[in-house]
Amino acid sequence: MEIKASDVKALREKTGCGLMDCKKALTDANGDMAEAARILKESGLAAMEKRSERASTEGRIFTRTVGNKIVMIELTCETDFVAKNPDFIAVGEKLLDVTFEKNLTSVTEDHKVLIQDLLIKIRENIIVKNVYVFEIPAGAAAATYVHGDFKTAACVIVKGADSDIVKQFAYDCCLHLAAFTPEYITKADVPETYVNEQREIFKAQMDNNPAMAAKPDNVKNAILDGKIKKMLAECCFVDQMFVKDDKVTVAAKLAQVSKEAGAELSFATTKVIVLGK
Repeated sequence: MEIKASDVKALREKTGCGLMDCKKALTDANGDMAEAARILKESGLAAMEKRSERASTEGRIFTRTVGNKIVMIELTCETDFVAKNPDFIAVGEKLLDVTFEKNLTSVTEDHKVLIQDLLIKIRENIIVKNVYVFEIPAGAAAATYVHGDFKTAACVIVKGADSDIVKQFAYDCCLHLAAFTPEYITKADVPETYVNEQREIFKAQMDNNPAMAAKPDNVKNAILDGKIKKMLAECCFVDQMFVKDDKVTVAAKLAQVSKEAGAELSFATTKVIVLGK
């Protein structure tokens, strides 16, 4: 039977699929628009399975704060071009909608269903990689930040007061996390195995340096301890020099803001997300 160009156009507008795919689906469905849409969806879902192993290292991080809840979602794809696609961005916003509406706390079928039409239309491996939900306690200040490329985001919640000065500090901490992406928050968070591993690396470097190897053991041990201390300061958030004042650490800045706010402040949440990691 003859397939009208107007029907092909209408099916394309409805499904977002290519013109040739729409024409073939209409032909296979004998011109039945609903059946053709079903055929396109089934073939698209089948193609999704084949694409599921392809790397999806591009994408965006979406964030939203509603009431006392913050939601951050990683939506990945294969190319930066798709990450900038308005349909991709719209789906990211819908993922936030359903997370709030259904009080979801992790990736669920509700999220996966929302990306199916996009998968069929765009034909890239698109994944709802992570969903993060943070509750803001009463009397706490919260802030979020998403970098301009939408691939790095941070959330900080500071307990103790919710004044403007504390909110600004929380936001500045978000900037710090996004800029330096520390592996750990405090020294207590660093696994002992990691510290021991770094100690062995530093020790081997010293042993391979003739001038260093000739030093007395007590001197070498002091140098080794100093290297470990410096390493911990570099990889732990609270021990890093604050992004807005490189003369004080984050911990020292927290103490300073506590005095200014007239309250004992502490970090309730410090989260940095780098897309795909």
